[in-house]
Amino acid sequence: MSDSKPSLILYGVPFSQPVRAVMWLLFMKRMPFELVMINPGSKGDNGSRNPAYLAKNPAGTIPSIEERDTGFVLGEAHAILGYLASQNGWTDVYPAEPKARAAVDWYLHFHHRNIREASLGLVAPRIRKDLDIPEVMQASARATLMRGLEALDTGWLGHTKFLCGDEPTIADLAAYVEIGQLQPEFTNVFDFTPYPQVARWLAAMHEVPGHDDTHVVLAELGDISEEAPSMDSIRNANLRALSVMKERLAEFSAE
Repeated sequence: MSDSKPSLILYGVPFSQPVRAVMWLLFMKRMPFELVMINPGSKGDNGSRNPAYLAKNPAGTIPSIEERDTGFVLGEAHAILGYLASQNGWTDVYPAEPKARAAVDWYLHFHHRNIREASLGLVAPRIRKDLDIPEVMQASARATLMRGLEALDTGWLGHTKFLCGDEPTIADLAAYVEIGQLQPEFTNVFDFTPYPQVARWLAAMHEVPGHDDTHVVLAELGDISEEAPSMDSIRNANLRALSVMKERLAEFSAE
């Protein structure tokens, strides 16, 4: 095993849904990386609003990646997923054929103002009371999410096992980190009974390599449906996920 650090740095925290999407791809492909914890919204030394981080990602969002060897920096999870797949020839998760790739891109563009609303409508209000998200905004996000789930249930997942065919792609990873977090075994804040194809897909995604390692943070945090987790609980869940990531990194580097 080499003592050198991995070339790829991932900035963020495991509790972040977009960060988890990138982590999952890296776990799935057993690619070594270093996770540098960046606290979203903070101006502290390890915060996303700190000048040092803003110099890398002017938007102050997570995740970002940085390549030690080239100095290349990239933000936005979907851009990162596409770049990593293209750079490494992972055509199984991001097809090279234009129409098949376009189908993946279609979902990724749809995601932002549809499925991504799961966090705003159901998770953020429970864990970030300090944000004081207006109920009208939460209700709008939940309604948008349900329309998105209906589209997945009757459209994308109505004819294929995964969103874009019979094998998972980066579209599935991006979708699952939002939808999957709501399941009973994690935050337990949504009933999927009205969406049978989505429920079927969720079960199939559990079998995708890297699922369990990626979702340590949610398994550690547990049910938040009745009681909001403390900031210490969230911090400890992130640290537990970081510990698992380091274990996997050691395995990847030894291969």
